[in-house]
Amino acid sequence: MLAKRPQLPQNSLATPDYFIFCLEAVQDIEIENVTPTQQKLEELTMDFGIASIYKTCDTIEGLEESLNTLVLDDHHFKNYEIIYLVMTGEANSVCLNGYLYNLQEIAEIFEGRLNDKILHFANSKVLDLTQDEAQYFLDITGAKAISGYGNVFNGVASSNLDKVFFNLFNEDDNMFEVVEELHRKHYKLCKLLDFRLYY
Repeated sequence: MLAKRPQLPQNSLATPDYFIFCLEAVQDIEIENVTPTQQKLEELTMDFGIASIYKTCDTIEGLEESLNTLVLDDHHFKNYEIIYLVMTGEANSVCLNGYLYNLQEIAEIFEGRLNDKILHFANSKVLDLTQDEAQYFLDITGAKAISGYGNVFNGVASSNLDKVFFNLFNEDDNMFEVVEELHRKHYKLCKLLDFRLYY
């Protein structure tokens, strides 16, 4: 189910040219709950004027349908630099409805469709790829990078660091400068969560 695009702050007169697309895995998409992720996205809009689209999925088909809708139907797609995935899983996989899907399978579903996007995983899932796994995903999908965290969620959610990361991209589209600035401003948290970028 597609949530409404958050309202922009009153002082934001211009239409935003930068969006976050967030896809969160849930147990059942029929049950409507406001998740902590949605709350953080609303904060992102209120604090930084960054608009987002939030969707949920509970199957691999739902994930595919949501991303296809974004790629094929949303005329703002070119303005989505980051696709934010909030789901559980293992080093090279995501878990949907109790089933694990590795990133190679997901890459093949979205072959050539994620050009110049960054896929960013919240730390609800550890991201630990070999260089070959990362390169395969990037080559097949056309994505610019995959980012996430190497340390498992241990009472410290990545959502606040994710917000900073997204805002830095809003200010500067140089991926390497953004990562450098993120580490400069939040070194301890980057180390604690083991922020990673594969490109």
